[in-house]
Amino acid sequence: MKPLSAILWVLVPVSALAGVALLAVAFGGPKDPPPMPSINNPFKSVDFSGLPSVSHFVARDGASLAFREYLPTEGAPRGSVVLVHGSSSQGRSMHVVARAFAGAGYIAFALDVRGHGESGARGRIDYVGQLEDDLEDFVRSVGMVQPATLVGFSAGGGFALRFAGSERQKLFSGYVLLSPFISQDAPTYRKNAGGWVSVGIPRLIALTLFNAAGIHAFNDLAVVKFALSEEVKSFLTPYYSFALALNFRPQRDYRANIRAVGQPLRVVAGEADEVHYADRFAGVFKAEGKDVPVTLVPGIGHIPLTLDPAAVQAAVAAVKSLN
Repeated sequence: MKPLSAILWVLVPVSALAGVALLAVAFGGPKDPPPMPSINNPFKSVDFSGLPSVSHFVARDGASLAFREYLPTEGAPRGSVVLVHGSSSQGRSMHVVARAFAGAGYIAFALDVRGHGESGARGRIDYVGQLEDDLEDFVRSVGMVQPATLVGFSAGGGFALRFAGSERQKLFSGYVLLSPFISQDAPTYRKNAGGWVSVGIPRLIALTLFNAAGIHAFNDLAVVKFALSEEVKSFLTPYYSFALALNFRPQRDYRANIRAVGQPLRVVAGEADEVHYADRFAGVFKAEGKDVPVTLVPGIGHIPLTLDPAAVQAAVAAVKSLN
């Protein structure tokens, strides 16, 4: 039997470490970043006329999740496109892209990913992996016309990459990533996403340790905040909980995630992207043995990739090249 002094030498450092972790959880959250005009302002001039009404499907946990459906403007559909919005946003932000796909003959679905828009409590989900479950439930619910392509923008592009490297990747014929977030450790990452995010690193680390020990009680706490203007905080998502932040992105080992992709994949980005280093996308995929075609649209920044006519047509062309 160990002497009491030996036990104390073990318990004291452990309890001290737990105390530090609790302090990090309590006080190590993200700060409020100043609004980022290049992200907030472009949507002020978007024409949202013709925005479809919101439809819903029922996920496996019984939650009613929102999406909008855009039908082809003429003729029989040539396939389906599922659009995943960027961080903090909602499906209506993909309105211009969705209309372009409908005009090109596709049925386009713009999702409100759980934790955004009209899909559940904003900023949170129940567990890491729930977003993949939701997407599979959506696919099973709507019965998409084939071929079906998953198109994700920014963080949504990162989530599309996550799905493309998963065991469920064959639910889609192909994938198009629009200026995707790949990882904070990838060469494409600008510090703080160019000013778009504030990450509570102490809290994030502490919650990672707690989750590794099976403690999930604090997973609804914010670990990321976004550079939103005050006028949009009422309808966008100002922060992500630990679970949502870990799920709405590629796997932590993004290199293995890329290597696991078995379906055709394309990347489209703007040359003037202020959130990511767009000229490095091709190298990230090539380093993992994937010769992924990358289209860089001249003079286009991050948000204009989903609004500018030439940029949107580049996304449509990428899907056509897959099909």
